[in-house]
Amino acid sequence: MSYNVSFISLGCAKNQVNCEQMMALCQAAGYNIQVAPDGADVVVVNTCGFLASACEEAIDNILEMAELKKAGQIKKILVTGCMTQRYKEDVLKELPEVDGILGTGSYDDIAGAIVEVMEKGLRPCHIGNIHTANQSGQRILSTPPWYAYLRIAEGCDNHCAFCVIPSLRGKYRSRPMSELLDEAAELASAGVKELIVIAQDITRYGTDLNGEHQLAKLLRELCKLDFHWIRLHYLYPDQIDDELIDTIAREPKIVKYLDIPIQHCNDQILKAMNRRDTKASLTELLGKLRARIPGLVLRTSIITGLPYEDEDAFEELCAFLREVHIERAGVFPFSPEDGTRAALMDHVDTEEAQRRAELLVDVQSDIIDDYNDSLLGSEREVLCEGFDAQAQMFFGRSYAESTDIDGRIWFTADAEVAPGAFVNVRLTGTMDGELVGEMA
Repeated sequence: MSYNVSFISLGCAKNQVNCEQMMALCQAAGYNIQVAPDGADVVVVNTCGFLASACEEAIDNILEMAELKKAGQIKKILVTGCMTQRYKEDVLKELPEVDGILGTGSYDDIAGAIVEVMEKGLRPCHIGNIHTANQSGQRILSTPPWYAYLRIAEGCDNHCAFCVIPSLRGKYRSRPMSELLDEAAELASAGVKELIVIAQDITRYGTDLNGEHQLAKLLRELCKLDFHWIRLHYLYPDQIDDELIDTIAREPKIVKYLDIPIQHCNDQILKAMNRRDTKASLTELLGKLRARIPGLVLRTSIITGLPYEDEDAFEELCAFLREVHIERAGVFPFSPEDGTRAALMDHVDTEEAQRRAELLVDVQSDIIDDYNDSLLGSEREVLCEGFDAQAQMFFGRSYAESTDIDGRIWFTADAEVAPGAFVNVRLTGTMDGELVGEMA
């Protein structure tokens, strides 16, 4: 039978790719994919389980769907992804509204699970092997037509003390390069202009296949395809080598924007968190990158309140950010997650971690303001993403802004600018921390 299926994807871009693959599997099974949940036979909530806050968001979405189910607007609810992998028993026990679950090793079972709940009256629980789960398959893109994600690997072998990802996604597994190039070629043929290369750690790409770092080689091959921009998320600092730096510097399609999560700069904290960096090595790397990649914009993630972060270590972190001037930073208070080593270590309370995060955001705001001011009067190539009727302005992103996580560039134009078009914008001011300009 044919069923109407709606998907809700929460969390990171890697989750979104899983959701796109599940949609394609359902379509191949003859099901109809609809955007809004109202009227669906089955709503699939694809969850994030990285942090307790992500699980709370997932539960809120599930309960919202449960209300629609109670009102007769939907029939069944399936929950997939990281939260079900992490808390499968709790989901089944505490959320009776849920009609079945799939873990991160069982995305391929989605079409069969729909049959189980719709035709067989079962409450499926598919928890497959997270270390061998299939990464490939067709996708129905859920991003705007001008950008798409290319997930080059699954899992993680870094085992940071604060992180549950290895237990949710398994060991690091690179996808074959030929398979990635075929998928990328399809995306380019479909009109994708910005390819965003993703994995939990893209810098280790290929090391599990033959012991060699192959990211630079992969990027050179991707640059031969018809993309305008190629963007990289995430590069772990201890694995960035000279070949990769040279490739990024030489290839004009690779945007000079690197997302390098450092989490902290204090040596004791880095060691306790099983990070393989030191403050000295981070400072040296960031200096080398700026020297060899002109116009480089850096993004990172920082955690405040980690174990061993006393006031001196926090002040050291603030001073470090002021010194290295990382243009973009996501700042998060430490969350002691069940099953992690860091949760068992002494740390400041949640309120203090949050206070420090807010102080660090203030530090970062000054850095962003200085960066924006330095750009006024210059021109930037901007990918237009739409028009805001209230502001009466177009908006988009330059190479220095990644989708969803960074700000926008707002601009005026004398003529209509289609979403997905690249235009040159002269930057003339700022508005609420974002750049404003006019089409040149």
